[in-house]
Amino acid sequence: MANYVLVQGGNISTDTWNKLTQRNEYPDGGHLGGEYWKYNVAGLERQGHRVFAPTLEDENSNNLSDHVEQICALIVKEKLKKIILVGHSYGGMVITGVASKIPERIGLLVYLDADFPDPGQSLFDILTIAGFNPEEVVGGAPIAYTEKLFFDPEKIKSLSKAYVLCTESEFRSVTDLAIQKINFDNKDWSYFELPTSHIAQATMPDRLTEVLLDLEKLIKRDNTLLH
Repeated sequence: MANYVLVQGGNISTDTWNKLTQRNEYPDGGHLGGEYWKYNVAGLERQGHRVFAPTLEDENSNNLSDHVEQICALIVKEKLKKIILVGHSYGGMVITGVASKIPERIGLLVYLDADFPDPGQSLFDILTIAGFNPEEVVGGAPIAYTEKLFFDPEKIKSLSKAYVLCTESEFRSVTDLAIQKINFDNKDWSYFELPTSHIAQATMPDRLTEVLLDLEKLIKRDNTLLH
Protein backbone atom coordinates (compact mmCIF):
# COMPACT_ATOMS: atom_id res chain seq x y z
CA MET A 1 0.00 0.00 0.00
CA ALA A 2 1.25 3.45 -0.91
CA ASN A 3 0.30 6.84 0.47
CA TYR A 4 -0.78 9.34 -2.19
CA VAL A 5 -1.37 13.03 -1.58
CA LEU A 6 -2.89 14.73 -4.63
CA VAL A 7 -2.63 18.52 -4.69
CA GLN A 8 -4.94 20.51 -6.93
CA GLY A 9 -4.06 23.33 -9.25
CA GLY A 10 -6.41 26.27 -9.70
CA ASN A 11 -9.91 25.82 -8.33
CA ILE A 12 -11.63 24.47 -11.43
CA SER A 13 -15.20 25.61 -12.03
CA THR A 14 -18.06 23.16 -12.37
CA ASP A 15 -18.81 24.77 -15.75
CA THR A 16 -15.34 23.86 -17.03
CA TRP A 17 -15.56 20.34 -15.63
CA ASN A 18 -18.95 19.71 -17.24
CA LYS A 19 -17.64 20.97 -20.58
CA LEU A 20 -14.47 18.86 -20.48
CA THR A 21 -16.19 15.66 -19.37
CA GLN A 22 -19.20 16.30 -21.61
CA ARG A 23 -21.36 15.29 -18.67
CA ASN A 24 -23.49 17.62 -16.59
CA GLU A 25 -22.35 16.22 -13.26
CA TYR A 26 -22.54 19.46 -11.31
CA PRO A 27 -24.66 22.62 -11.26
CA ASP A 28 -23.01 25.54 -13.03
CA GLY A 29 -21.45 28.32 -11.01
CA GLY A 30 -19.54 26.24 -8.47
CA HIS A 31 -15.98 25.04 -7.94
CA LEU A 32 -14.58 21.57 -7.34
CA GLY A 33 -11.37 22.07 -5.41
CA GLY A 34 -9.75 18.71 -4.74
CA GLU A 35 -12.86 16.84 -5.83
CA TYR A 36 -11.67 16.93 -9.44
CA TRP A 37 -9.34 14.07 -8.48
CA LYS A 38 -12.37 11.90 -7.64
CA TYR A 39 -11.95 9.35 -10.44
CA ASN A 40 -8.25 8.99 -9.66
CA VAL A 41 -8.90 8.67 -5.93
CA ALA A 42 -11.42 5.91 -6.60
CA GLY A 43 -9.06 4.08 -8.95
CA LEU A 44 -6.13 4.23 -6.54
CA GLU A 45 -8.25 3.17 -3.58
CA ARG A 46 -9.54 0.16 -5.50
CA GLN A 47 -5.92 -1.00 -5.66
CA GLY A 48 -5.62 -0.73 -1.89
CA HIS A 49 -3.77 2.57 -1.66
CA ARG A 50 -4.38 5.34 0.84
CA VAL A 51 -5.26 8.58 -0.93
CA PHE A 52 -5.75 12.18 0.18
CA ALA A 53 -7.00 14.89 -2.19
CA PRO A 54 -7.65 17.95 -0.04
CA THR A 55 -9.23 21.14 -1.29
CA LEU A 56 -6.80 24.01 -0.88
CA GLU A 57 -8.06 26.97 1.09
CA ASP A 58 -9.40 29.86 -1.00
CA GLU A 59 -6.58 31.32 -3.10
CA ASN A 60 -7.85 34.87 -2.70
CA SER A 61 -7.65 34.87 1.09
CA ASN A 62 -4.85 32.32 1.57
CA ASN A 63 -1.38 32.61 0.07
CA LEU A 64 1.08 30.05 -1.23
CA SER A 65 2.71 29.67 2.19
CA ASP A 66 -0.70 28.87 3.66
CA HIS A 67 -1.23 26.14 1.08
CA VAL A 68 2.20 24.68 1.77
CA GLU A 69 1.46 24.63 5.48
CA GLN A 70 -1.98 23.11 4.86
CA ILE A 71 -0.47 20.12 3.05
CA CYS A 72 2.37 19.77 5.57
CA ALA A 73 -0.18 19.74 8.40
CA LEU A 74 -2.21 17.03 6.67
CA ILE A 75 0.87 14.87 6.19
CA VAL A 76 1.95 15.25 9.80
CA LYS A 77 -1.56 14.74 11.19
CA GLU A 78 -2.04 11.53 9.22
CA LYS A 79 1.51 10.38 10.06
CA LEU A 80 2.26 9.79 6.40
CA LYS A 81 5.67 8.67 5.21
CA LYS A 82 7.16 7.65 1.87
CA ILE A 83 4.45 9.69 0.20
CA ILE A 84 3.80 9.94 -3.50
CA LEU A 85 3.16 13.68 -3.53
CA VAL A 86 1.47 14.81 -6.74
CA GLY A 87 0.98 18.43 -7.76
CA HIS A 88 -1.07 19.50 -10.76
CA SER A 89 -0.55 22.90 -12.41
CA TYR A 90 -0.23 25.47 -9.57
CA GLY A 91 0.07 22.45 -7.28
CA GLY A 92 3.66 22.15 -8.50
CA MET A 93 4.42 25.29 -6.52
CA VAL A 94 2.82 23.81 -3.42
CA ILE A 95 4.51 20.41 -3.53
CA THR A 96 7.90 22.04 -4.07
CA GLY A 97 7.39 24.05 -0.90
CA VAL A 98 6.15 21.01 1.01
CA ALA A 99 9.04 18.81 -0.09
CA SER A 100 11.59 21.44 0.92
CA LYS A 101 10.09 21.56 4.42
CA ILE A 102 9.61 17.83 5.10
CA PRO A 103 11.77 15.97 2.55
CA GLU A 104 12.16 13.02 4.90
CA ARG A 105 8.48 12.15 4.38
CA ILE A 106 8.56 12.17 0.57
CA GLY A 107 8.97 8.98 -1.42
CA LEU A 108 8.30 10.47 -4.86
CA LEU A 109 7.60 14.01 -5.99
CA VAL A 110 5.33 14.15 -9.05
CA TYR A 111 4.72 17.21 -11.25
CA LEU A 112 1.56 16.70 -13.32
CA ASP A 113 1.63 19.27 -16.14
CA ALA A 114 2.82 21.52 -13.37
CA ASP A 115 4.97 24.51 -12.61
CA PHE A 116 8.50 23.68 -11.49
CA PRO A 117 9.67 26.89 -9.82
CA ASP A 118 13.10 28.26 -9.15
CA PRO A 119 13.65 29.73 -5.68
CA GLY A 120 12.06 33.17 -5.50
CA GLN A 121 9.51 32.64 -8.29
CA SER A 122 5.75 33.02 -8.10
CA LEU A 123 3.17 31.42 -10.36
CA PHE A 124 2.63 34.83 -11.94
CA ASP A 125 6.37 35.11 -12.62
CA ILE A 126 6.32 31.78 -14.46
CA LEU A 127 3.21 32.64 -16.46
CA THR A 128 4.79 35.94 -17.50
CA ILE A 129 8.02 34.28 -18.63
CA ALA A 130 5.90 31.79 -20.60
CA GLY A 131 4.26 34.64 -22.50
CA PHE A 132 0.92 34.89 -20.73
CA ASN A 133 -0.81 37.83 -19.11
CA PRO A 134 -1.30 36.25 -15.66
CA GLU A 135 -4.30 38.32 -14.64
CA GLU A 136 -6.08 37.45 -17.87
CA VAL A 137 -5.36 33.74 -17.42
CA VAL A 138 -6.44 33.65 -13.79
CA GLY A 139 -9.08 36.35 -13.85
CA GLY A 140 -7.50 38.53 -11.19
CA ALA A 141 -4.47 38.40 -8.94
CA PRO A 142 -5.07 35.92 -6.10
CA ILE A 143 -2.46 36.24 -3.38
CA ALA A 144 -1.59 32.55 -3.65
CA TYR A 145 -0.45 33.09 -7.22
CA THR A 146 1.53 36.28 -6.66
CA GLU A 147 3.53 35.13 -3.62
CA LYS A 148 7.09 34.08 -4.41
CA LEU A 149 8.25 30.68 -3.20
CA PHE A 150 11.54 30.74 -1.31
CA PHE A 151 13.06 27.34 -0.65
CA ASP A 152 16.37 25.53 -0.49
CA PRO A 153 16.71 23.49 -3.72
CA GLU A 154 19.26 21.24 -2.03
CA LYS A 155 16.43 19.91 0.15
CA ILE A 156 14.67 18.39 -2.86
CA LYS A 157 17.66 17.71 -5.10
CA SER A 158 18.11 14.11 -4.00
CA LEU A 159 14.41 13.23 -3.90
CA SER A 160 13.01 10.90 -6.55
CA LYS A 161 10.93 12.96 -8.94
CA ALA A 162 8.72 12.49 -11.99
CA TYR A 163 7.22 14.82 -14.58
CA VAL A 164 3.96 13.92 -16.33
CA LEU A 165 3.47 16.09 -19.42
CA CYS A 166 0.04 16.62 -20.99
CA THR A 167 1.15 16.95 -24.59
CA GLU A 168 -1.96 18.83 -25.78
CA SER A 169 -2.02 21.24 -22.86
CA GLU A 170 -3.04 24.82 -23.51
CA PHE A 171 -0.19 25.73 -21.15
CA ARG A 172 2.61 24.06 -23.09
CA SER A 173 4.78 27.17 -22.92
CA VAL A 174 4.60 26.89 -19.12
CA THR A 175 5.32 23.18 -18.99
CA ASP A 176 8.07 23.56 -21.58
CA LEU A 177 9.82 25.88 -19.11
CA ALA A 178 9.67 23.11 -16.54
CA ILE A 179 10.95 20.49 -18.97
CA GLN A 180 13.90 22.71 -19.92
CA LYS A 181 15.03 22.78 -16.29
CA ILE A 182 15.01 19.02 -15.87
CA ASN A 183 17.87 16.69 -16.70
CA PHE A 184 16.09 13.44 -17.44
CA ASP A 185 19.42 11.65 -17.69
CA ASN A 186 19.61 12.14 -13.94
CA LYS A 187 18.54 8.98 -12.13
CA ASP A 188 16.41 11.06 -9.76
CA TRP A 189 13.93 11.92 -12.55
CA SER A 190 11.39 9.89 -14.52
CA TYR A 191 9.14 11.09 -17.34
CA PHE A 192 5.67 10.24 -18.64
CA GLU A 193 3.38 11.73 -21.28
CA LEU A 194 -0.40 11.87 -21.56
CA PRO A 195 -1.84 12.76 -25.00
CA THR A 196 -4.45 15.13 -23.62
CA SER A 197 -5.12 18.68 -22.50
CA HIS A 198 -4.20 20.32 -19.21
CA ILE A 199 -6.89 18.85 -16.96
CA ALA A 200 -6.28 15.15 -17.45
CA GLN A 201 -8.44 14.41 -14.42
CA ALA A 202 -11.42 15.26 -16.63
CA THR A 203 -10.26 14.29 -20.11
CA MET A 204 -8.22 11.14 -19.48
CA PRO A 205 -8.93 9.99 -15.90
CA ASP A 206 -8.38 6.27 -16.39
CA ARG A 207 -5.02 6.68 -18.11
CA LEU A 208 -3.95 9.21 -15.48
CA THR A 209 -4.80 6.68 -12.78
CA GLU A 210 -2.70 4.08 -14.61
CA VAL A 211 0.25 6.48 -14.64
CA LEU A 212 -0.18 7.19 -10.93
CA LEU A 213 -0.18 3.45 -10.29
CA ASP A 214 2.93 3.02 -12.44
CA LEU A 215 4.63 5.70 -10.35
CA GLU A 216 4.08 3.62 -7.24
CA LYS A 217 6.16 0.90 -8.84
CA LEU A 218 9.07 3.32 -9.27
CA ILE A 219 9.84 3.61 -5.59
CA LYS A 220 11.48 1.15 -3.26
CA ARG A 221 11.19 1.28 0.48
CA ASP A 222 14.43 3.24 0.65
CA ASN A 223 12.90 5.93 -1.62
CA THR A 224 15.16 5.26 -4.61
CA LEU A 225 14.07 4.71 -8.18
CA LEU A 226 14.05 1.24 -9.65
CA HIS A 227 16.15 0.88 -12.79
